[in-house]
Amino acid sequence: MAKTAAARTQRQARTSVWLQEKTPRGRGRKGDQPNGLDRDRITRATIRLLDAEGLAKFSMRRLAGELNVTAMSVYWYVDTKDDLLELALDAACGEMALPETEEATGAWQEQLRELADQYRALLIRHPWVSPLVGKFLNMGPNWLAFALAVQRAVANTGLPAHRQNGAISAVFQFVYGFGTIEAQVTARSREAGLTPDEYYEEAVEAVREGLGAHEIMESADRLMEARGGATVAEMWDRDFTTALDLLMAGIESLLRAESAR
Repeated sequence: MAKTAAARTQRQARTSVWLQEKTPRGRGRKGDQPNGLDRDRITRATIRLLDAEGLAKFSMRRLAGELNVTAMSVYWYVDTKDDLLELALDAACGEMALPETEEATGAWQEQLRELADQYRALLIRHPWVSPLVGKFLNMGPNWLAFALAVQRAVANTGLPAHRQNGAISAVFQFVYGFGTIEAQVTARSREAGLTPDEYYEEAVEAVREGLGAHEIMESADRLMEARGGATVAEMWDRDFTTALDLLMAGIESLLRAESAR
């Protein structure tokens, strides 16, 4: 039993639509192809459905209905739903505008900030991206381009190689967490039929009613007043910028420490 489970885990760890050693689907005889379909069209429809209805409600049958074809027609192009989700994940990643990082121009802070901004925007625009990022190997061309840009930007800091993975984790795991939470809060406000500002006001009121006598409220009020921002979007932006400022300062501090050795 343990051996079977281990083998299953190994298969899952090695599985990716980008690593399948077979002729790509959609390249058979023209007469075999479902009329009007191709992999790109199916992927675009998948993204639209995921944006509109979320990951939990997505199914191949629902996708086939959106395309006005049978589910078997979709399977002519992909083997599994996971293959299709992986294709959609990479296509969404391709929406990010990546800065030029190949040359070490000394502009590593601007490069990292732009990459962080693009990643955050992607996670907010497509809330289904964050739960899928950790599920797949992310070996598609767009994710590889993003990863390479990130690695080059961090290398451009001048940090020694043994420090660079930690810097990547500090910046982009922060962005992942921040963007995921922001996306979920935004989605909850939309599900409630409220704007983010309306949702925020109702949430604050509920917290005050429930915790009005708790000492944490005095500290929270002080922080919220100092935080500033006329809208929820401005509050998110200010918090994100401050956090990035702290991360950039941390990298600079580490660089100074390395230089002093």
